[in-house]
Amino acid sequence: MSAPTDPYVPDHDSWEGLVRLWEELDRPEGCKVEIIGGTVRVAPRVANRHALIASVVRRALCPALPEAWDVYQRQSVAVPSCGAMLTPDLLVLDSSVLVESATECYVPAERAVLVAEITCLSTAAQDRTEKPAAYARAGIPLYLLIDAHAPGGPTVTLYGEPKQDVYRVLRAGRFGDTFHLPTPFGIVLDTSVFPRP
Repeated sequence: MSAPTDPYVPDHDSWEGLVRLWEELDRPEGCKVEIIGGTVRVAPRVANRHALIASVVRRALCPALPEAWDVYQRQSVAVPSCGAMLTPDLLVLDSSVLVESATECYVPAERAVLVAEITCLSTAAQDRTEKPAAYARAGIPLYLLIDAHAPGGPTVTLYGEPKQDVYRVLRAGRFGDTFHLPTPFGIVLDTSVFPRP
């Protein structure tokens, strides 16, 4: 979908107020609601290729995970220091974190091992700039960006070594390349099966 995301600017600017608004907001079916830069935003539905890519990556990750870890979709992570409540397309997390925060609708972002975003036209700019800055600030060790809408053609980029709100590029490739994810995963992604826009 190419419609822009609709920001909803609340009447207040406290983190607690933003989270309450985020929790209580009527969510259009199939849409993702996030807080980015202190603004509540609704992202439209995504194309089926988005789900196909997420499924390929999830299936590749699962066999490599320690027993206590799992891959989650639609699980929100909080980064209060930059006014962000994000819902990555894929999140690798120790399952005990969900048990510890079982009554909440989100987990602390700093507990994530890896987050992945798969771009769509309406959110690609956020996935390339605002989201990695928030993930880096939270100290998430690895950020995987699968960018089907990159200006030079579809790409896969793995970021790591976060410092403040900046990541370093660890690996980059194009759709069709064999893409290695390092320890703690030690897997190879076959990106040739990723559908193109």
